[in-house]
Amino acid sequence: MDDIFLDIVTVNIDTISKYIDLLKENPIRIISLVLDLIIVIYAIYKIFKLAKNSRVMQLIKGIIFFVIITWLSGILNLSITHSILTAFLPSGVIALIVIFQPEVRRALEQLGTNKFTNFFGIEKNLETKTREDIYKIVIAAEEMSKTKTGALIVIQRDISLSDVIATGIEMNSEISPQLLVNIFVPKTPLHDGAVVIRDNKIAASACILPLADGKDISKDLGTRHRAAVGISKETDAIAIVVSEESGKISIARDGTLIADVKEEALKKILIKSIITNRLENKELKKFNRLKNMKKNKEKKENTTQTEENVKK
Repeated sequence: MDDIFLDIVTVNIDTISKYIDLLKENPIRIISLVLDLIIVIYAIYKIFKLAKNSRVMQLIKGIIFFVIITWLSGILNLSITHSILTAFLPSGVIALIVIFQPEVRRALEQLGTNKFTNFFGIEKNLETKTREDIYKIVIAAEEMSKTKTGALIVIQRDISLSDVIATGIEMNSEISPQLLVNIFVPKTPLHDGAVVIRDNKIAASACILPLADGKDISKDLGTRHRAAVGISKETDAIAIVVSEESGKISIARDGTLIADVKEEALKKILIKSIITNRLENKELKKFNRLKNMKKNKEKKENTTQTEENVKK
């Protein structure tokens, strides 16, 4: 047995030495080797991450075990065992495809889709995702409006709402209409308070907001509306309120409350406030930066020209 392992080690060392010599002769191959390793390691990492806590993980463990046993049987010259395992390989692959047909189908359906691009870490365009999240929030607000379910949703913009989030229950969940509606179901633990949305996620629920003064808002409106105006005055956040009494939707922005907002109007206000204004500010900053660069370049050229004239 010791002789067998010694032969295995010797063969492996010879193989590695030959490969190292090959790399010395052609150093460019190192780049392809590194790239190859990065792709394989990253793909394995993503597969394990996706398969975690699912029955696919059991499949992966089984395949790894089967491959190791087949490899060892070949190295140790276990001819009968190796022959059986290699013979089982083609039929085993077909059996696995049949058993895990739903998972295989889903994986194939993801080819070319956003889910597939996310598999490789290529996330959806932030503007597109934000727009989709706005639609989800509007759908939830409309649904709660129909059932007269009281709700208060705050969307963070540039000013951080960390202090407000700290007063509630941390969630860090993806935005979905179903989850938002479920949070505000009456007499549930999280319904009393505000939901805060930050960085395209439901950051926290049951959050406590600062209230606006009585003079800033009509006495006919309740605590949710006062809280919405309060947070919009102290920060640049946008607050959406669904009235428990009337089912009407209101939106607070820059300390002003816009009452009885319809679906299309709500979408337009949110898109303009969260997406359009940010893009305009971004373009303005870019324009100013280019303008300053041009000004500095002209100043530098003028200084150089002046120095040349002095030398003459």
